[in-house]
Formats: sequence, structure tokens, C-alpha cells
Amino acid sequence: MSEALTRLDAMSEPSIFTRILQGEIPAEIVAETENVFAIRDIAPQAPVHLLVIPKTAQYRDVVALAAGDPALLAEVVDLAHRVAAEHADGDFRLVFNTGEGAGQTVFHVHAHVLAGGLNEKSLGG
Repeated sequence: MSEALTRLDAMSEPSIFTRILQGEIPAEIVAETENVFAIRDIAPQAPVHLLVIPKTAQYRDVVALAAGDPALLAEVVDLAHRVAAEHADGDFRLVFNTGEGAGQTVFHVHAHVLAGGLNEKSLGG
């Protein structure tokens, strides 16, 4: 078992993303690296709405990730760029919700890749 999965197993209540990674919940994984994976959002807010998620559940939000593992944050951004190029025209918005007040509902850091005909009015430009 990989180190990332071992760290995921250490959590007492696994997040939905951990459960997807472990195969407990079905999801379409559209891209994957050793440390990060991308899935389609089940409630899309744009024509293309993908989530890019570190395989470790160690970080609650992007602030913790940036402080704790900047290289992993860079890998998240790189995979976001790659999936935007593959699933849209390469132009995209990358959104990290940080905290309940900002709309974060899963406290396992993840990035929203939004693309496909976005405009300022649709997402608050």
C-alpha cells in the first residue's frame, strides 16, 4: 500500500474523497498522479467542473497545504492545468474554498477546476 493510502487510513472518519480513493464510493477518476487525483464534481457549477484532490487527507484546506507541503500544492495546480487542457480549451478558474463561511463542505483540501464558457456574470468575475 502506498504511503498516501496509509496516511488516509489513519483518519478516524474518512472524508468522501478518501472513500472514493479507497473504492468505497464510485466516482469517475479522470486523471491521477502518485499523489493527486481528479474527479468530476457531482453537482457541477460550470460546463466543466472537476475536483483535484491530494491523496493525503492530512490537510484541511489550501492554507494548511501551502504551509505544510508546497510541492504537493504545486502538483495540485499542475494536474488542474492538465485536466483543463484535456477537458476544456485550457482556460479555467481554480477555486479553493477555505472554511465553512466560504462554502467548504469537505475538509480534505481540494481544488475546483471550472471551465467551458465561463463569463464574469456566471461566477462573479
